[in-house]
Amino acid sequence: QVHLMESGGGSVQAGGSLRLYCAASQYIYCMGWFRQAPGKEREMVAVIGSRASRPSYADSVKGRFTISREHGENTIALQMDSLNSGDTAIYYCAAGDRAVCNLYSDPTFWGQGTQVTVSS
Repeated sequence: QVHLMESGGGSVQAGGSLRLYCAASQYIYCMGWFRQAPGKEREMVAVIGSRASRPSYADSVKGRFTISREHGENTIALQMDSLNSGDTAIYYCAAGDRAVCNLYSDPTFWGQGTQVTVSS
Protein backbone atom coordinates (compact mmCIF):
# COMPACT_ATOMS: atom_id res chain seq x y z
CA GLN A 1 0.00 0.00 0.00
CA VAL A 2 1.37 3.42 -0.97
CA HIS A 3 0.28 6.36 1.12
CA LEU A 4 0.14 9.82 -0.40
CA MET A 5 0.25 13.02 1.65
CA GLU A 6 -0.67 16.30 0.00
CA SER A 7 0.20 19.83 1.11
CA GLY A 8 -0.31 23.28 -0.32
CA GLY A 9 -3.45 24.58 -1.90
CA GLY A 10 -5.69 27.31 -0.55
CA SER A 11 -7.28 30.43 -1.98
CA VAL A 12 -5.82 32.89 -4.48
CA GLN A 13 -7.03 35.60 -6.81
CA ALA A 14 -7.19 35.09 -10.54
CA GLY A 15 -3.77 35.47 -12.12
CA GLY A 16 -2.01 34.28 -9.00
CA SER A 17 0.06 31.18 -8.29
CA LEU A 18 -0.03 28.22 -5.94
CA ARG A 19 2.24 25.22 -5.41
CA LEU A 20 1.07 21.77 -4.37
CA TYR A 21 3.23 19.00 -2.96
CA CYS A 22 2.63 15.28 -2.63
CA ALA A 23 4.87 12.89 -0.72
CA ALA A 24 4.63 9.14 -1.24
CA SER A 25 5.46 6.60 1.47
CA GLN A 26 7.66 4.75 -1.05
CA TYR A 27 8.89 5.13 -4.59
CA ILE A 28 6.26 4.51 -7.25
CA TYR A 29 6.87 5.06 -10.93
CA CYS A 30 3.97 7.30 -11.88
CA MET A 31 2.65 10.14 -9.74
CA GLY A 32 0.37 12.96 -10.65
CA TRP A 33 -2.50 15.29 -9.93
CA PHE A 34 -6.16 14.96 -10.75
CA ARG A 35 -8.91 17.43 -9.92
CA GLN A 36 -12.66 17.50 -9.49
CA ALA A 37 -14.73 20.66 -9.67
CA PRO A 38 -18.28 20.86 -8.28
CA GLY A 39 -20.71 19.11 -10.59
CA LYS A 40 -17.96 17.82 -12.88
CA GLU A 41 -16.14 14.55 -13.33
CA ARG A 42 -12.64 14.07 -12.03
CA GLU A 43 -9.98 14.83 -14.65
CA MET A 44 -6.27 14.34 -15.05
CA VAL A 45 -4.24 17.52 -14.59
CA ALA A 46 -0.64 16.31 -14.90
CA VAL A 47 1.32 13.08 -14.47
CA ILE A 48 5.01 12.34 -14.34
CA GLY A 49 7.13 9.18 -14.41
CA SER A 50 10.85 9.19 -13.77
CA ARG A 51 12.88 12.38 -13.88
CA ALA A 52 13.97 11.47 -17.39
CA SER A 53 10.45 11.01 -18.72
CA ARG A 54 8.26 13.67 -20.27
CA PRO A 55 5.25 14.72 -18.17
CA SER A 56 1.73 14.75 -19.56
CA TYR A 57 -0.66 17.67 -19.05
CA ALA A 58 -4.30 18.34 -19.65
CA ASP A 59 -4.77 20.79 -22.52
CA SER A 60 -6.45 23.24 -20.16
CA VAL A 61 -3.31 23.66 -18.04
CA LYS A 62 -0.51 23.41 -20.61
CA GLY A 63 1.82 26.37 -20.39
CA ARG A 64 0.48 27.35 -16.95
CA PHE A 65 1.16 24.32 -14.72
CA THR A 66 4.44 22.47 -14.22
CA ILE A 67 4.81 19.10 -12.52
CA SER A 68 8.18 17.95 -11.23
CA ARG A 69 9.89 15.31 -9.09
CA GLU A 70 11.38 16.72 -5.90
CA HIS A 71 13.62 15.68 -3.03
CA GLY A 72 14.81 12.30 -4.20
CA GLU A 73 11.90 11.03 -6.29
CA ASN A 74 9.22 10.23 -3.68
CA THR A 75 7.78 13.75 -3.76
CA ILE A 76 6.21 15.66 -6.59
CA ALA A 77 5.29 19.31 -6.90
CA LEU A 78 2.72 21.07 -9.05
CA GLN A 79 3.47 24.71 -9.75
CA MET A 80 0.29 26.45 -10.85
CA ASP A 81 0.60 29.88 -12.47
CA SER A 82 -1.90 32.21 -14.13
CA LEU A 83 -4.72 30.59 -12.20
CA ASN A 84 -8.31 31.30 -13.23
CA SER A 85 -11.71 30.45 -11.82
CA GLY A 86 -11.85 27.35 -13.99
CA ASP A 87 -9.03 25.89 -11.91
CA THR A 88 -11.16 25.88 -8.76
CA ALA A 89 -11.47 22.26 -7.64
CA ILE A 90 -10.34 19.65 -5.17
CA TYR A 91 -6.90 18.47 -6.28
CA TYR A 92 -5.98 14.85 -5.62
CA CYS A 93 -2.52 13.36 -5.67
CA ALA A 94 -2.55 9.94 -7.30
CA ALA A 95 -0.05 7.24 -8.16
CA GLY A 96 0.29 3.98 -10.03
CA ASP A 97 2.34 2.05 -12.53
CA ARG A 98 3.63 3.02 -15.96
CA ALA A 99 0.21 2.53 -17.55
CA VAL A 100 -1.07 5.50 -15.56
CA CYS A 101 1.56 7.80 -17.05
CA ASN A 102 0.78 6.41 -20.49
CA LEU A 103 -2.86 7.39 -19.79
CA TYR A 104 -3.95 3.77 -20.26
CA SER A 105 -5.32 3.18 -16.78
CA ASP A 106 -6.56 4.95 -13.67
CA PRO A 107 -4.28 5.42 -10.66
CA THR A 108 -4.20 2.78 -7.96
CA PHE A 109 -3.49 5.02 -5.00
CA TRP A 110 -5.11 8.32 -4.06
CA GLY A 111 -4.54 11.09 -1.54
CA GLN A 112 -7.26 12.78 0.50
CA GLY A 113 -7.42 15.85 -1.71
CA THR A 114 -6.70 19.53 -1.15
CA GLN A 115 -8.96 22.45 -2.06
CA VAL A 116 -7.82 25.10 -4.53
CA THR A 117 -10.09 28.13 -4.86
CA VAL A 118 -9.48 30.90 -7.40
CA SER A 119 -11.53 34.06 -7.05
CA SER A 120 -12.06 36.48 -9.90
